[in-house]
Amino acid sequence: MNDTSTVLTQPDTPNMQWIDLRSDTVTQPTPAMRAAMASAEVGDDVYGDDATVIQLEQLAADMLGKEAALFVPTGVFGNQLAVFTHCRRGDEVIAGDDSHLVWHENGAAAVISGVQMRTIASDRGVVPPKEIEARIRVGEDIHIPRTGLICLENAHGNGRVIPLATMAETAAIARRHNIPIHLDGARVFNAATHLNCDVKEITRHVDTVMCCLSKGLAAPVGSILAGPADFIKRARYNRKLLGGGWRQAGVLAAPGILALTEMTKRLGEDHANARYLAERLAAIPGITVDSDDVHINMVWFALPESVDSDQLTAALAAEGIRANGPYGGKMRLVTHWQVDRNTIDRTVAVIQNATT
Repeated sequence: MNDTSTVLTQPDTPNMQWIDLRSDTVTQPTPAMRAAMASAEVGDDVYGDDATVIQLEQLAADMLGKEAALFVPTGVFGNQLAVFTHCRRGDEVIAGDDSHLVWHENGAAAVISGVQMRTIASDRGVVPPKEIEARIRVGEDIHIPRTGLICLENAHGNGRVIPLATMAETAAIARRHNIPIHLDGARVFNAATHLNCDVKEITRHVDTVMCCLSKGLAAPVGSILAGPADFIKRARYNRKLLGGGWRQAGVLAAPGILALTEMTKRLGEDHANARYLAERLAAIPGITVDSDDVHINMVWFALPESVDSDQLTAALAAEGIRANGPYGGKMRLVTHWQVDRNTIDRTVAVIQNATT
């Protein structure tokens, strides 16, 4: 698959072929996905009669080990829909201070759900269960908010995978206090690949889970929110309220089915390529790679102080390689199905020439 799809053609610059390492959100649909979109059976999903959407939701629920699932436009939509459906206005939501919900979702929980986030300092994405329990509001004091939800993230946005033992300990705490857990599982299949386990071994520790189909799984659009049947029924109502009702969405659900049935099986290749990329970068003098954090398809690294990051990204762009500049002092490169070893070697060569 990678041998025939290493580069991306950019429509507004037809003579330039791009390698895109900014994220796994940039993945384009596979040829099989495009064919499935063209032939998909469709209906009207607001009426509940789009057969392809129904098939996707049933498949996703089964794979994620939940009673039901709902097809939603984006990962942020899925996370915020979960918060909106779990919580009452004024509730408190416990989450890691570096979680996607806190950092990268535009303060949506406050705007949409009227909740406040109670954040906990994480250890590179791992939120200590004892710290979670210490922040749970106990009793019915009229001065304090209700703890409405605990939010976890696995795999974390920093590329690390949270251990199953930590998930289990957090779940036990949540059950004791009768508080639901939502998992931002945008890359939960990557996490399962790293842990060499069925994804259900992760999701069994949470009440609801969101997973993205449009990241490393290469579907062009969409995410899944899965959980108990009664929760998903309420979430379906809330999805419509938030403007997320689909019509002939089968054309988008069809590639989502292939994302789950085919693309989940090859994520190990992306992980192996990320480790290869990390090794190649680490061999460049002055570059410091977070090698121990390469659990999935992300490589974070720091440049020598003498290197101008803007000049580096410009040098990469001149060679048809897209990369984001440093974030928090480090650059991130992300592998996906359209990145192979030749692509990596070409990228590393440009970085080496620009930094030495």
